[in-house]
Amino acid sequence: MTDIWFRTGEATVLAAEGQFTDAMPEVLIGSVRGPVGTAFASMMGQVKGHTRMFVVRDLNQLVRPATMMTTKATIKSLEYVELLGGVVQGATGDAIVDCLIEGILPKEEADEICMIIMIWLDPRCAKDDNLDLKDLYRTNYEATKIAIGRAMRGEPSVEELIANRKTVRHYALEDVVDYE
Repeated sequence: MTDIWFRTGEATVLAAEGQFTDAMPEVLIGSVRGPVGTAFASMMGQVKGHTRMFVVRDLNQLVRPATMMTTKATIKSLEYVELLGGVVQGATGDAIVDCLIEGILPKEEADEICMIIMIWLDPRCAKDDNLDLKDLYRTNYEATKIAIGRAMRGEPSVEELIANRKTVRHYALEDVVDYE
């Protein structure tokens, strides 16, 4: 029985210059017998504008641990769905398998835990004639690995958050909050 009950992680990997391919996955990892498993099972339907799908690396290649992905942005076009279920899903799946290979996720518990990953895919990607699919893959692959690693290590720690309270700032608050 797993001791991985409820772990969270996130990461941001920025796009190459001129691209809208920033990746910002948010990951929830836990036992299939606990609250994460319940949340995972409850996602087995669709919600308009926020497609949910298993992460597969390719046809007949469902990743382990079983992982459900969904979007943070509302889906409004077939082009967006194709990017999400293509390059982004493939990058996410590759990152999960590499986390197993590298020991970030425990292989022996791959059927005892599950994951939910919320994906940021900028809606502008679907309409960008100069979209760099390699950069879309890179950002999603790297960010997924980082987010899973942070979840498994419990990062950032409470101590780190407290130590950085006045030095790490949300970009949207630069002109709003005076941290001095």
